[in-house]
Amino acid sequence: MEVIKTTALLVLLSVLLVSLGGYFGGANGTLIALLLVGGMNFYAYFYSDKHVLKHYQAVELTDSRHFVYKMVEELAFKAKLPMPKVYIIPQNIPNAFATGRNPENGVVAVTQGLIDLLNPEEVKSVIAHELAHIRHYDILTGTIAATIAGAIAAVANMMKFGAIFGNNSGRGMHPAVMIVLAIILPLAAMIIQMTVSRSREYAADAAAAKLVGTPLHLQNALRKLDNYARRGDLRNATQETAHMFIINPFAGHDISFRELFSTHPSTTKRIERLSQVKI
Repeated sequence: MEVIKTTALLVLLSVLLVSLGGYFGGANGTLIALLLVGGMNFYAYFYSDKHVLKHYQAVELTDSRHFVYKMVEELAFKAKLPMPKVYIIPQNIPNAFATGRNPENGVVAVTQGLIDLLNPEEVKSVIAHELAHIRHYDILTGTIAATIAGAIAAVANMMKFGAIFGNNSGRGMHPAVMIVLAIILPLAAMIIQMTVSRSREYAADAAAAKLVGTPLHLQNALRKLDNYARRGDLRNATQETAHMFIINPFAGHDISFRELFSTHPSTTKRIERLSQVKI
């Protein structure tokens, strides 16, 4: 069901982009914007893993005797995945993320706080969640969504400038209408992009529960992670990388309209969904 939902949302983003291109810039304008943003995301797709690991000062764990390394190895084998690289982020706030453009280049990164504050079964469930992201190619899905949403924003900016400077390429559309659409359409694209991200979190939660054989440990881990995320900020956390983490590192800053603009579903809803997973 989540795969169908994600596919439908990506199609909706594509339709939104084509429709916007039809009103401003035509096919050529849409193509140029898509190529520009696509080039940026191509670079991010192939090199963002190195950048994000460096940004959070992550250190590769190569000691095969370490219990975290053994957990990743055991779960990867069980999930029929290549052994991903394992990194430790030297921060006390418990959190984790996966990166890498495909299973062959997968990376699982956990903070030292996660290792210290969760019990072994909870750590294992978090690792299973991150392996699910790798197995489901969620990084690829996120990149596609970001590319299309970025292209919509780029074309919308052209529409905005066209309205301001009297460009008539919007099929006779009133400049005021063009400006309103230039504001609303990127916002709609962003909401769809966020929905795609939340959909993938639900799917990874369910897959993790099945991989370890019970949803209980992940439910407990999510409660603890959410609680600690509200007590303090993950150092160097950015909005651009927030969607990668199992828990939004800005959970403590959430205010109104949280569900609409958050890359993550609420922890309460995730725990409820996990209760419905059939093992």
